[in-house]
Amino acid sequence: MSPSAIIEPTMDLQKRAYVTFLAGNGDYVKGVGCIVREIEPVYPPENQTQFAMAYYVINYSKLRIWEFVDYGKMIYLDGDIQVFDNIDHLFEKPSGYFYAVMDCFCEKTWSSSPQYQIKYCQQCPEKVQWPLEMGAPPPLYFNAGMFLYEPNLVTYFDLLETLKTTPPTSFAEQDFLNMFFRDVYQPIPPGAKPWRFTGKEENMDREDIKVLVKKWWEIYEDESLDYKNATAPGGQERLGPLIAALTGDAVVNHMNLPSAA
Repeated sequence: MSPSAIIEPTMDLQKRAYVTFLAGNGDYVKGVGCIVREIEPVYPPENQTQFAMAYYVINYSKLRIWEFVDYGKMIYLDGDIQVFDNIDHLFEKPSGYFYAVMDCFCEKTWSSSPQYQIKYCQQCPEKVQWPLEMGAPPPLYFNAGMFLYEPNLVTYFDLLETLKTTPPTSFAEQDFLNMFFRDVYQPIPPGAKPWRFTGKEENMDREDIKVLVKKWWEIYEDESLDYKNATAPGGQERLGPLIAALTGDAVVNHMNLPSAA
C-alpha cells in the first residue's frame, strides 16, 4: 500500500487546506470528511541509510505534497500532532515564505550537536549565549512536524532534483527541508510549552499548574520511554519492515506499513 496524504479542507477548498501523512488504511479519515490522495513513496538516494530513527526513511515522501497545486496554501501536520485551538490565521501570513516552529535541541537525539552539548536553545537564546570562540551562531532550524507552505510544481521538481545530489543526514527530510528553504524560512511562535516554564508566567503560582508541569517533566525524563529502549532487542517487531528495507541489499520499491489509526 502506498502512503497517502490526507487533506482536510478549509472553508475555501480551492485555496487552503490542512494536510497530514497516513501510512495504512484511510477508511476512518474518509469517514470524517477528509480527502485522501494516494502518493508514491520517495526514497533517499541509494546506500544512504544512517538516520536518527529508522522510520525517517519514509518521511521523504512528504515532498509529494508540493504537488497539490489546486491549493494556494497548505498547513502540514504530523499525524501525532494535537491541535487545541483554531490555527486558520496562519494562512493569512505573507506569501513567498516557508513557516514553521523552531526546533528544540534539548532532546537526546541531538546529543552530537554543539547546541545540545553547550545547552544552547534557539527558542530561548538569552539563557545560554552562543560562545564567540565557536564562530557565528548556527542558522535557525525548524521542526518539520508542522509547517505552512505553498504548493508549486517548480518547487516540487526542484526538491526532487536537489534530493538526488544531497547526502541524507541524521534527521532525513527535516534536515533537507531546512537546507532547501533556509533563505525563505520564517519562524512561527512556539507558544506556551512546559520546557519554557519559569514560574513567572500568568497563573504559574497555582499549585495545580505546578503539579501538571512536574508530571510533564517526569514523563519527558523517563528513560524507559525513550525510542531506543522501546525498540531494544525483542521490541523491534513494529519497525521490522522499515528496518529490513534500510539494511537490505535490494532496492525496495514497495512496503506495507501499519495503520496510523
